[in-house]
Amino acid sequence: MSDKTRTSLTYADAGVDIALGDDVSQIFYNAARQTWENRKGKLGEVIAPFDDFSGVRAIDVSSLPAGTLMNMGLDGVGTKIEVAEGLNQHHTIANDLIAMICDDAVVRGAEPVLVGSILDVNSLKDENKKPYLNQARQLAYGYVCAAKLANVAIINGETAELGNRVNGIGGFNYNWGGAVVWFANRARLLTGKKIIPGDSLVGLQEQGFRSNGLSLVRRLMEEFHGNDWYKQYNVGIFGNQRLGEVVLRPSKIYTMAVVDMFGGYDLERRPRAEIHGVAHITGGGLPGKLGRMLKPSGLGAVIDNPFDTPRIMMYIRGFTNGRLSEEECYRTWNMGQGMVIATPEPEKVMEVAEEHEIKSQRIGYVKGERGIEIKNRASYLLKPENPVLYFA
Repeated sequence: MSDKTRTSLTYADAGVDIALGDDVSQIFYNAARQTWENRKGKLGEVIAPFDDFSGVRAIDVSSLPAGTLMNMGLDGVGTKIEVAEGLNQHHTIANDLIAMICDDAVVRGAEPVLVGSILDVNSLKDENKKPYLNQARQLAYGYVCAAKLANVAIINGETAELGNRVNGIGGFNYNWGGAVVWFANRARLLTGKKIIPGDSLVGLQEQGFRSNGLSLVRRLMEEFHGNDWYKQYNVGIFGNQRLGEVVLRPSKIYTMAVVDMFGGYDLERRPRAEIHGVAHITGGGLPGKLGRMLKPSGLGAVIDNPFDTPRIMMYIRGFTNGRLSEEECYRTWNMGQGMVIATPEPEKVMEVAEEHEIKSQRIGYVKGERGIEIKNRASYLLKPENPVLYFA
């Protein structure tokens, strides 16, 4: 029998370090515990019979009022993670995860309550066998901050080492997906059927990409600036920020503000404003997401006062020499508004937004005919090509 045959094998030989995995799980568990305070005394208060990261955690739903509905939504951060990997800056990525799942829930008139996630990593150690504990702590720190902004409790933080199934830039490579459990009252569901011509459209400002269209961003940046584009500067436009830091700007989380507007799942909590519809401006942009919101009513929209397009978006379009049309920009990115509220009470909506430190403005109105017209604000660094863009 050869020495090779006699040598014992371990899970670590296959690239999975169980002890280190437990250490990282403990980091995320400690972060999760800090978020439980967000739901204390409310629906979603976490019940944990014993204190352990693998222990039972549940919530008591025995007193939910009649008409309460429950569901869940799932999403992930996507390729924005590659920018974080390139910069080795991971403390804001949780904003993108929480925004993608929780801000999608409020679109339906739901109140996000519980969040869980799965972090798939290539390895928890670098090539010198040094643990990536600093990166894990950055992610966990961001998790706590983002959960507070969305007023949700985190019930877990699963981590899995998958080796070459996960790749990216630099040494610490990961994918992060999550799920949210939400509650809503049947009487407050936002179906879009209440939207009427003349409703105002209030935009909630976004100054970054959120977590959408990053594949296009990365491709164009690489074409123009090379593979290490994220480390480079354009001092004349972005000052002392590296291009990657500008692109990595964390998603604004609108959840608490919108729940405040329509009142959440509990009918005893009075709405702050009359809301007829909500659109989360992610993939598909204003035409796609407004079109989805307006589809049940068969109506259209005029966007005549949008927020200025974020400078990074126009910077990218500027160096494509016309290859990237403004129409494509509007279909891919949010172009300055991360969420749009259809309401007959725009002043009340904007008042709530201001209380949550979210800049808002009336960006347009609902019209009786199908189609979406957008007054072109994508050209403030370029000569305007079209005064109005029209999307059927």
